[in-house]
Amino acid sequence: MLGRVDYLATVDAMQRFTQERTCDTPDELWICEHPAVYTQGLAGKSAHILAPGDIPVVATNRGGQVTHHGPGQVVAYPLIDLRRAGYYVKEYVYRIEEAVIRTLAHFGLTGHRVAGAPGIYVRLDDPSGHGMLAQRPQRRGAEDAPPQPDFTGLGKIAALGIKVTRHCTYHGVALNVSMDLEPFSRINPCGYAGLQTVDLSTIGVHIPWDDAAAVLGQQLSRRLAP
Repeated sequence: MLGRVDYLATVDAMQRFTQERTCDTPDELWICEHPAVYTQGLAGKSAHILAPGDIPVVATNRGGQVTHHGPGQVVAYPLIDLRRAGYYVKEYVYRIEEAVIRTLAHFGLTGHRVAGAPGIYVRLDDPSGHGMLAQRPQRRGAEDAPPQPDFTGLGKIAALGIKVTRHCTYHGVALNVSMDLEPFSRINPCGYAGLQTVDLSTIGVHIPWDDAAAVLGQQLSRRLAP
């Protein structure tokens, strides 16, 4: 656990770790929170940053669009050698999302995937309900067009943005626990206008940051193991 740390300094440290690691370097999992910041991924468009105000905007080399980090959010950075772990990027993303889903289940909530939109979502009208989403990822034919994400009735509770260099990962996943959600209204979260963002506290789960961080860390360690 790193506690509350500066975003840019943490990214620099992850990059150094990844550049300097060898095939024998043990994998690590960094868990922290950041002061308020907007981060813009490689696919980011400035039009999705509507009114940042006094919150800094930082360009970064992770995948994805713009998101917000702030106090009350658990941010986890797995530093994994995928070649040694024995799985590819697509499965890596699946395993991270599964760790978040299992973390939410630990606190009595049901997390969902949405086709075409990485991250984890909850039903706003029934966060604990187990019914499958119509917009869940489903098998499609080779000729089928990629699905257009449908967020009807959903709130995003965890965002994912990763980078892989020489088969090694950095950046990671952010789970909203109990934070000021207003800054999300100043952007199009992950590039989607009108996408509602929620945290555990707004859907009735009031837990300390440390508890959420511990459970997510345990789940990531378990799910990302070779």
